Amino acid sequence: MRIVNAGYEIMDNLDGAAILEKIERCGRVCYKSEDKITSDSAEKFVRSIIKRGHESVLEHVSFTVRFIVDRGVSHELVRHRITSFSQESTRYCNYSQDKFGEEIAVIAPCFADEIRGGYYLWLMACEYAEAKYFELLDSGWTPQEARSALPNSLKTEVVMTANLREWRHFLRLRTSPAEHPQMREVTVPLLAELKKIVPAVFDDIEEAI
Repeated sequence: MRIVNAGYEIMDNLDGAAILEKIERCGRVCYKSEDKITSDSAEKFVRSIIKRGHESVLEHVSFTVRFIVDRGVSHELVRHRITSFSQESTRYCNYSQDKFGEEIAVIAPCFADEIRGGYYLWLMACEYAEAKYFELLDSGWTPQEARSALPNSLKTEVVMTANLREWRHFLRLRTSPAEHPQMREVTVPLLAELKKIVPAVFDDIEEAI
């Protein structure tokens, strides 16, 4: 059994300036103010429409993120419905095969540590679940049947595509201090990176503490 880190990958080469320019071109159609477009007008325009709540214009730009999380976090991710998802499927993935290293991969809870002692109980539980999963496969169960024995900490990959408006909504919710710590483990650094790429779109979302 392998323990892997949670994480994410932005799968598009995001160009902050190009994103702002596209939003401005789309948004100015609403006001028929295309004549006001200049070489440096995009950021001011985008900040203005966000401040006024005219966020529908942001839906013209989408991007994709690949999340590496456990099954518990993935169940929360796919509750956001104005998005498109592709997910590693335990119905079809047989973790006893060579391409998976003949083992399952799990993500250690970020709130678990060796000092408190619970970490080793978690580790033993995952190793036991892995052993029983392989025994079920050996007994003739299919992967989609044997997966019922897999732990919630099983590593999965979720590809999520959404427009900028939905990403803003998603990050407002999922970086909240009240959110599950394993969700925040990936969403807080994602928000920080997006603030660097397109600050005009994301820097009004407060940093979660």
